Formats: sequence, C-alpha cells, structure tokens
Amino acid sequence: MFTADAIIDTVQTGKKTFVNTFVTNEATKDAMIKFIDAQADYTKRAAKVGMDTVTTLTSEAVKAVQEAAKFDYVKASEDFFKALKPATAKK
Repeated sequence: MFTADAIIDTVQTGKKTFVNTFVTNEATKDAMIKFIDAQADYTKRAAKVGMDTVTTLTSEAVKAVQEAAKFDYVKASEDFFKALKPATAKK
C-alpha cells in the first residue's frame, strides 16, 4: 500500500544528510536538524489528515451513488407522464 511517510522520510533524510555534510557550526546544525524534524512531523500529520478526508469523501460518495441506484426511474417517469396526460374533451 502507498504511504506518504516513506517519501517524507526519504526527503527529510536527504535534507539532514546535506546539513550534516555542509554545515560546520554545531549550534546551527542542531537548529536546522530540529527544524527538519518539525517539518517531517507536520508533513506526516497533514498527509494523514488529507488521506483520511479523501477516504471519508469517497465513502460518502459511494453511499450516495448506491442510494441513487435504488431509485426506480421507470416508475417515476411513468407517474410523471400520467400527471401530464391531458384530460379528454367532452362534447
């Protein structure tokens, strides 16, 4: 199953590797690593909420379509045309 966490972790690990390789000041490096960790946490939570929202919306759409499929369109159209049928003229 697809999970966004793996992609997020890959990107954030790349950022950490870059920082560890090129940033020489330890205080700056620690601050940047904390920021990257915060980004990862936020992004994972946002991805989960987005996925949960899509799942709920899809489920509700399927329920609505199933309810619409139960409607008897033939009977409804027959009743509609019966209601529109003109009255016969009396002589």
